[in-house]
Order: sequence, then structure tokens, then C-alpha cells
Amino acid sequence: MQSSAGKSITGQIVQEHAAQTGFLRVLAVDDEVPALDELAYLLRADPRVGRLHTAGDATEALRVLRDVDVDAVFLDIRMPGLDGMELARVLGRFAKPPAVVFVTAYDDRAAEAFDLGVADYVRKPVRADRIAESLRRVLATRLVPAHPAVAGRRDRQDDPTIPVELAGTTRMLPRSSVRWVEAQGDYARLHTADASHLVRVSLATLAERWADAGFVRVHRSFLVQLKLITELRMTNTGYVVVIDEHELPVSRRHTRELKDRLVRAAKSWS
Repeated sequence: MQSSAGKSITGQIVQEHAAQTGFLRVLAVDDEVPALDELAYLLRADPRVGRLHTAGDATEALRVLRDVDVDAVFLDIRMPGLDGMELARVLGRFAKPPAVVFVTAYDDRAAEAFDLGVADYVRKPVRADRIAESLRRVLATRLVPAHPAVAGRRDRQDDPTIPVELAGTTRMLPRSSVRWVEAQGDYARLHTADASHLVRVSLATLAERWADAGFVRVHRSFLVQLKLITELRMTNTGYVVVIDEHELPVSRRHTRELKDRLVRAAKSWS
């Protein structure tokens, strides 16, 4: 029986061999010809791409996919007809769905993107280093089943991701790492154990989408992960909950429901 270390080394060797021999089959989709040409140029320049197909819209992409199998689809979001989000949902129903990398100039549909378990989310204008990073993630999903990127795709329904900006790069943040969410106008700030990220999605949208994952509204400006609450206490200004030693206000209209939820949760955990 091969050891886990042996499997890891084998996976690394396979990855390196694939990178050298042009293993990946990729489809690039964009309705804007200059953008598609630039994306195709960067993909062809990477030695890990063995075969590249292009399409000018979702209909043409589906015609290509009817005749060939691909490992990854690099996909614009805003396109006429069937847009990138809709096409990604169709791809997700394939018997062997390809990895999806969104390539977009916009972040206003992030609330939909993180539900789809995409491999990466690249902002235009595209750069060679970002395409290289996306291909690394795609290659991991194709060749190393134990790689975190693969586990993330398998578990995307239980722990979806949301694209966030970090030092000029878009990363996929797992929902499970979010401790609480703070409303900031039409945006929401996601607080993790060691950082915070501003995303273009409303608190109301997240409250609806994340309700089944244990997130509860405690205030018009705050959404919290119920299981992370360590205290609910009364102060001079009203109730607060404590998460990671941070006090967050609880509005009067949410107090009774929160108390009931905490009691029910305590019974289920005991």
C-alpha cells in the first residue's frame, strides 16, 4: 500500500509532468473580441495548457463542449443571451463538470458567484501571473483529489465561497471562516478571525442565503454565526452578543428570537 507521503510525492510529480507537457484542455469564453484574444494569448503562453478552444458566447461554448471535453472554462460573466453565471450552472450539471474560472471586470454579482464553487475569480484586466495562479488551482482539481481546492469543490454546497479582494488579488473566502458580517451601505464587511473583507452584497442578501448555515440577524447592521456567540448580556444601552471578545449590539426586535435560538441551540448541542 502506498503511503500518504508517497501519494503526495506522486501527485507532485504528476503535476510537474503535466505542466511540462501541456496537459490541460481549456475553453475561453468572452463576447468582446479584444478581451478574448488577450485571454487566449495568456492561456496559450502557459506551458500547462495543451489545447485551447475559444467561444464568443455561451451558445457557441455549448456547441464546443458538445464535441470536446475540457478541464476548465475561463468565463466572462456579462454576455448577451445566456450569461456566465447561467452557463456555469449548466456546466455544474455535467457528468464531469469542468473547473470554472470567472474572468470579469465587475464584482456586483459576487453573491451568486460564491454559491457556484468556482476554482477562481479573476478581475480584468487579466495578468499573466493571475492566469498562472488560476491554472495552478485548476490543475490541482484535475490531478490531486486530496488537494484543498478539490475538497472545496466537493463541499461547495455545505461551505460555499465568496470572492474578496486581498492586496489587489481576488481570492475565494470560505463562508466557514466568517465570524460575523457588518452592513456598510450597499456593501457588507465580512469579519474573519484575523481580517475583514468588504464585498458588494447587501446584509439582507447574506442573511437570506446563510440562514441555513447558522447565521442570524441580531441587528439591522449585524449578522452573526450563532454557534460562535460566547455571551449574551445586558448593558446600559441594551443587549450585546460577544464573539471573539467583540461586543456587537442586539436590537430590541431581534432579542427574543435570538434568545430562543440560543436556547434551542444549547439543547441540541448538549
